[in-house]
Amino acid sequence: MARMDFSSRDTIEFAAQGGQPDALFELGLIYCSGREGKVDLVEAHKWFNLAAMRGNQEAKRYRHELASDMSKADIARAQKMAREWMKSLH
Repeated sequence: MARMDFSSRDTIEFAAQGGQPDALFELGLIYCSGREGKVDLVEAHKWFNLAAMRGNQEAKRYRHELASDMSKADIARAQKMAREWMKSLH
C-alpha cells in the first residue's frame, strides 16, 4: 500500500479550498507562527483576510495585529494575493 505524507498545512490548505473560515484562519496561524516552516507575514495576512471576509472575528484581530508589523507594500501584496485566491475559486 502506498503511503502519502501530508503536513497539517497540506490538509488545511485542502480544507481551505472550500473557503471554510476556520481552515483559512488556521493557515494564517501556521504562517504567522512559522509552525511548519518559515514565518511569512504576507501569507499569514492573506489567510487571515480571507477568514475575516468569511466571518471569522478572531481573524480580523490577528490581521490588524500583523498589519502593524508590515509595510504598506507587504499589506498590498497580501491583499492582492487574497483577491487572486478568491478569483481562483470561480
